[in-house]
Amino acid sequence: MAGTPRFLTLADVAEVLNTSSAQVYALVRRGELSAIKIGGRGQWRVESTQLEQFIEQMYAQTRDFVDQHPFVEADAARVVEE
Repeated sequence: MAGTPRFLTLADVAEVLNTSSAQVYALVRRGELSAIKIGGRGQWRVESTQLEQFIEQMYAQTRDFVDQHPFVEADAARVVEE
């Protein structure tokens, strides 16, 4: 992430992941995404390298899921019907 600051706010991370700040907060609190608390008010910050590692981990988990759950035409028909 060239040009990205070393530490990102949860809102910054939410923008990168195209999700809500609440979802990012939940990822942090569950320990799925590493973060630190700084300052007297305990503001959360995620290091950009940690975010990149998290994204790579999610890609790996998705690949594993796809490998274990192959797509079949019946799945596509079910999605179209819904």
